[in-house]
Parts: sequence; structure tokens; C-alpha cells
Amino acid sequence: MKDIVDAITSGAASTGDFSALGLPESCRAVVLHKSEVDMFEGLTSADKDPRKSLHVDEVPVPELGPGEALVAVMASAVNYNSVWSSIFEPLPTFAFLERYGKLSPLAKRHDLPYHIIGSDLAGVVLRTGPGVNLWKPGDEVVAHCLSVELESADGHSDTMLDPEQRIWGFETNFGGLAELALVKSNQLMPKPDHLTWEEAAAPGLVNSTAYRQLVSSNGARMKQGDNILIWGASGGLGSFATQLALAGGAHPICVVSSPRKAEICRAMGAEAIIDRSAEDYRFWKDEHTQDPREWKRFGKRIRELTGGEDVDIVFEHPGRETFGASVYVTRKGGTIVTCASTSGYTHEYDNRYLWMSLKRIVGSHFANYREAWEANRLIAKGRIHPTLSKVYPLEETGQATYDVHRNLHQGKVGVLCLAPQEGLGVRDPELRAKHLDAINLFR
Repeated sequence: MKDIVDAITSGAASTGDFSALGLPESCRAVVLHKSEVDMFEGLTSADKDPRKSLHVDEVPVPELGPGEALVAVMASAVNYNSVWSSIFEPLPTFAFLERYGKLSPLAKRHDLPYHIIGSDLAGVVLRTGPGVNLWKPGDEVVAHCLSVELESADGHSDTMLDPEQRIWGFETNFGGLAELALVKSNQLMPKPDHLTWEEAAAPGLVNSTAYRQLVSSNGARMKQGDNILIWGASGGLGSFATQLALAGGAHPICVVSSPRKAEICRAMGAEAIIDRSAEDYRFWKDEHTQDPREWKRFGKRIRELTGGEDVDIVFEHPGRETFGASVYVTRKGGTIVTCASTSGYTHEYDNRYLWMSLKRIVGSHFANYREAWEANRLIAKGRIHPTLSKVYPLEETGQATYDVHRNLHQGKVGVLCLAPQEGLGVRDPELRAKHLDAINLFR
């Protein structure tokens, strides 16, 4: 492994040099153990501790198949699906691996008694399998997390509709929280030259997800001048939604939960901020009953910030806690676009405010390759910036995931895999200097 790291950090190794490197038989990876899926039985979600379920083990390097690439992972990042994996919710991920393993002999490799998780990476291609022509050893890359088979016609207008669509590192094995990762070659994209390894690894999943939700024709189709309500606007998803709204000429109304998070949104360029903790919005009277008076108070506050206008788009991901309010405050004919349910999967809302006002609810899940590529292109051009706040070594991925689970973080939390330290991998210092303040905004 040292020879691989030395070749990468030298900045001078050629394709031939990388091709000549020997591959280790094993590598370190962050894994879940199938034997431990019941370890949190009887506990509430909040009491489940990723530090107990996530292990750093030495595991065999997977066999490389057609259309695949083996990548030396310099850095990765923690997403909310890392949290779900680590607490075995909504079900243990081994169910996904078992189902995938039945698809083909090649897919059978994924059905193992351990699961290497992680849906982001920045690193260097070491090997490519048969049929890979676009990428070669030595290419510096990031990976998006869409894994598809595309044998069905259903996915050929939008690959997210492929019946065998999966999220790499969540519904597949050999994810990015490891020293070596296995990806399909059509997951690869060029690493932005002005970013470090850990910065480049951070945007992947959340930036692409936010792009599809807001910008794409598969999502809300944001346009200039739109008022966009963004829940968790300084968080992993929301921070990219805020940037995309600002870059696209829209008007974000940023909902946060502390003065510090409000300041981050202002530093990104947002002007309309709602600190829901300070203003004490309580959308539920109790576990079973929502409070429409709070929806109305919230809507009134939004109109104070927009010059009397309701929001055109709601960027939804908290789910149960906020969904009733989201439907209520959206303007007539507006769109609520939802990609997750971090506060609960069962959404409740008053349908009168949806059907009688001709509003739309759009479900949005990650992004197709084209959307991910466009989102990464905005990063590479310095139009959208990583929101990395803290970086942990691979050995402390459990703590990094715990931070995200307990909402102790801002933006994204990174993980160093093979990178020996932070700050490596910058190839375009001139572009970096131009955007340094924005790059470091969350640090």
C-alpha cells in the first residue's frame, strides 16, 4: 500500500507506473458485521451508537469484473446513509446485499458476512476491467454513488428508473470508506483540480442529490427569481441546495437551528434566514397531532422575508416533522420536492392544501450520471464549493458517523483513507486561491 500512496503523492507517476504497481491482497475498510445486526435491538434510533457497530477490518481486495474500476481511495465522507447503515435502519443493509447477490455470479461477490460502506470517494484509478475505455490507471477521480445494470429498457431515459438501480456503498458492497474501492466505471468523474482529496470527496452524494432535486427537469425545475424554502440549509444537503439556489438566481429562505448555522448561510450569500429554534416553531402538539396554527405562523414569517410572497419550491428532507408545514407554505401551483425522511418516514399533511391549490409533491432520489456529472462540473468550475467542516482518520469513522447521527456537525464530515494528511492533491493552486475563503467556509 505504501508504494501506491508514494506514487499518488509524487504527482509524477505515469499510467505505466500505476499499471506496474502490485496490488495488495487485502486492505483496511470500514465494515458492518452481519452477525451484529441485532446489537441495538430495543433501543430508540437516537440511542443507537455507530461507534459500536462500525469496525475497521482488514478485508480481501475484491475481484475486478467487466466494466469496473479499482480505485485507491485517498479520502471519503460520511453521509446520512452511513448513519442508516450503522444503526441497521430502516433495515440491515445485508438484505440489500443478499438481493443483489442473486442477480448474477458477478453480483454474488457483494453478498458477504461484512459490508464495506461509504458512498463518496476521491482517489486514483489503479486498475480497470474489460470493456473500460474512458478511464485508465493514474486518473484522479471522484465517484458518484449510482450503481445500475441498464439491462432493462426502463432506465434508458433516466437511469434512476432502472429496476436494478442501487446506491453504491449502501445497497452494494465495496464502498468508499476503505483504502481500496470497487466501482462501475460509469460512476467515475474527474476530480476537481483545485481541491484537496478530502474536499473533493465531500460533495459527491449530496451535491448531486441537491442538483437533481432543484435544478433538473426530474426535480423542481428551479428558475431565476424562485423563492425556495430550504430545510437544514447549512447541513450536508441544504448547504448545496443553498449554493445552487444562489448560483441560479433564486432566492433561498434558509431554515436553520442555531445562530452559528445562520451565520454560515449568510456567509454563503443568503439573506433570508429563519432560526427555527430561536423562533420556537412546534409543528406537532404531541406525537400524533400537528398544529396548523404553527404552519400559519411559519408561513407569515416566510412572507415577511419575501415581500409578501409564498415559496415556489420547498427543498424537503426532514420528512415527518416538517412535511405538513412544507405543504401548507408552498404557493399555489408550487412544488414540494423530497429526497429523504431523517425525522421519520411517515409523512402527514392536510391534502386540502395540496389538491385545491394544485401543488405537486415530487419524489427525488440521488441523481443519474448526467446530473451527477453536471453537479461535479459546477464544483470543478468553482461555482459551487465543498462544505467540509471536519476530517477524521479512517480509524475514527465511527465517531464521524456518530457526529452526523447526533447532528453535531456542519456541512459534510470527511474521512482520510489513504491520504497521510489533509491538504494534499491540489493540482490548480491558482483557481484554489481565487475561491479559498468559500472552500474553507465551514472549517
